[in-house]
Amino acid sequence: MRIPAHSVCTAIRDDIVAGVHGRGSRLTEELLARRYGVSRVPVREALRTLEAEGFVVTRRHAGACVAEPSEQEAADLLETRTLLEPLGASRAARRRTEAHLKVLRGLVRLGQERARRGSGEDLRSLGGWFHETLAQAAGSPSLTALLTQLRHKIAWMYAVDAPAGPVECWAEHGAIVDAVARGDAERARALMALHTERSVPAHRLRFASDGDQRAERVRNSQRPVNMSSLRH
Repeated sequence: MRIPAHSVCTAIRDDIVAGVHGRGSRLTEELLARRYGVSRVPVREALRTLEAEGFVVTRRHAGACVAEPSEQEAADLLETRTLLEPLGASRAARRRTEAHLKVLRGLVRLGQERARRGSGEDLRSLGGWFHETLAQAAGSPSLTALLTQLRHKIAWMYAVDAPAGPVECWAEHGAIVDAVARGDAERARALMALHTERSVPAHRLRFASDGDQRAERVRNSQRPVNMSSLRH
């Protein structure tokens, strides 16, 4: 079975975000193909995609390497998010389906319940699903792709502290969904703008040295791509 390049791309991107491939480390086709249990062809295609997304750079005499974004580039990502997330919420208010609303309301109910119980790790996952679903509800594949890419890169560059007031955070999510359900695009935009601005101080740069041990672990390990767990 030929494993598609987008699945290999997802696996490599996830490992970059997780820090398995450290910033500045080389990404050779041979080693990546062995690690993910694929041929070099989908690896080559995946590296081209990741370069276009900004996760990978090609250097003279070194080939493909994990990018090393500056602090300014990282700050620009958060600023871009504060512009695009409100746009997505506004469009979702005009284009969402009943299926989107059902999922969003279910996530808000779960989030509010977990927030009251103090389930921090659950809240992190639920928050990610909430924003991903809202982006899909915007009905714009290009905007959804941009927001997804932003989330991946922000997760790569920043550690995010749990919100000081998780109950209030999920109350904000609920208010956004209410505005989306009513088709109130301007209110949805304004609420999301406030929500994203409030979240900025919780982001801390990860820019610490990844060390040689991770690179050694990558060289000595093999990991076939798990098709059932990859996002498409």
